[in-house]
Amino acid sequence: MELYSNEYFMNEAFKQAQIAYEEGEIPVGAVIVCRNRIIARAYNQTEKLTDVTAHAEILAITAASAGLGAKYLVECKLYVTLEPCVMCAGAGFWAQLDEIHFAARDPRRGFGRISEPLLHPKTKVTQGLMEEECKALLDNFFRSLR
Repeated sequence: MELYSNEYFMNEAFKQAQIAYEEGEIPVGAVIVCRNRIIARAYNQTEKLTDVTAHAEILAITAASAGLGAKYLVECKLYVTLEPCVMCAGAGFWAQLDEIHFAARDPRRGFGRISEPLLHPKTKVTQGLMEEECKALLDNFFRSLR
């Protein structure tokens, strides 16, 4: 796996999703990259923090903004294992992320279900990288709950 490739960064997000899985959280992980350097890592922590907004993307955006000392993340890329929900897409809009790469689609809650564009017009989106691995982790998590 080439260093600084989309595959490398999505794999780093997947590692965060695995931490969430081990902690009993919905296994979604995210990293934010600026100039080929990971500046934030996060995973879902809604149970741990008793906070419905503690999605991986929100926590990563908050950490990246604090690390850069800037509210806009215009030169940053978000890698996340599941399609962002409407809330997280909105946060991505306000942060003005340059790119969003997500692995698996979320047909129930993903922002793609909404016909109006929710992301900043300059944000580029790609989907499908490591989709099978990320979907399998989510499926295993929900199967274990039943």
